[in-house]
Amino acid sequence: MKHTLIALAVSMGLAASMASADDTALRAKAKDAGLLPIPPGVPEVADNPITREKIDLGRMLFFDPRLSASGVISCNTCHNLGMGGDDNLPTSVGHGWQMGPRNSPTVLNAVFNTAQFWDGRAEDLKAQAKGPVQAGVEMANKPENVVITLKSLPEYVERFGRAFPNEADPVTFDNMAKAIEAFEVTLITPGSPFDGWLEGNDNAMTAEQKQGLELYISKGCTSCHTGSNFGGQDYFPFGLITRPGADVLPPDDKGRFEVTGTASDEYVFRAAPLRNIELTAPYFHSGAVWDLTAAVALMGTAQLGAELNDEEAGLIATFLTALTGEQPRVEYPILPVETRDTPRPDLSALPGQSYGD
Repeated sequence: MKHTLIALAVSMGLAASMASADDTALRAKAKDAGLLPIPPGVPEVADNPITREKIDLGRMLFFDPRLSASGVISCNTCHNLGMGGDDNLPTSVGHGWQMGPRNSPTVLNAVFNTAQFWDGRAEDLKAQAKGPVQAGVEMANKPENVVITLKSLPEYVERFGRAFPNEADPVTFDNMAKAIEAFEVTLITPGSPFDGWLEGNDNAMTAEQKQGLELYISKGCTSCHTGSNFGGQDYFPFGLITRPGADVLPPDDKGRFEVTGTASDEYVFRAAPLRNIELTAPYFHSGAVWDLTAAVALMGTAQLGAELNDEEAGLIATFLTALTGEQPRVEYPILPVETRDTPRPDLSALPGQSYGD
């Protein structure tokens, strides 16, 4: 009996040693492929020192629907922090029940993207924050009306003064965007199983997730989806090898071409970040695919020219679930109360549309 126990212990030790060696080798492959953990701390951004006063103000603005003309739509409407930082719709619903042209990207970890929006037309988060407020299909407001609204609320006037001290007129549209950016840089999701594994915990990922990572690297997914955010760093044609059907790649949306006017940018989009991807269905800029395994298989044929079988696509999708990190815990703010000077909501419907039943 004693000899049997000793032999079993030796066998288990050898198995653990072999498993550890396999993890070490795979970990080296992952790092060589440019796969990185979420960095610690609050990231720095250009031209906007992050302070507690800005973060607190930005949190209020992020949840305040009065930035929209209707008084109904806030940043959180399309970037719901309780649902992975997006709205889980194919394309977002905006002012007058209009359907937007593209799927809403997650705001979580967006600070790690090289630019914002699917076509990269906003260089950073503060530039991005201005876009939806003014877009007729989204919040349908005007900068001057936003400023009038904010200045009509004494608490906001006080908070802008604290967040932007030494400015003669701190309540501006630009400062609104800077405050929202300051809040959004805190919306990061560290502590995923992949991060724990990459930092040395062999047991942080399951065997299936490790198999999926091996495939993710060997099949070439890392040619587009690398870095801390597993994407968001560069632009690629959608349908590099095989162009998807019109349901997935609408022919009238030419992607980055609409920004640059360069013919080679037709149907080029920023590589989607894959952090928390299991929380953000449906997928692609068209929001046409709801199943993660199906999305992986489609990317295999469209981008890599690889026919992934069901097992391979399933294992890669299983690995991607290891990118789900700790979701930010955000306390819903109590917002300032309107005054007699606060502009009233514009609930006028668009032609041919109506609110309610």
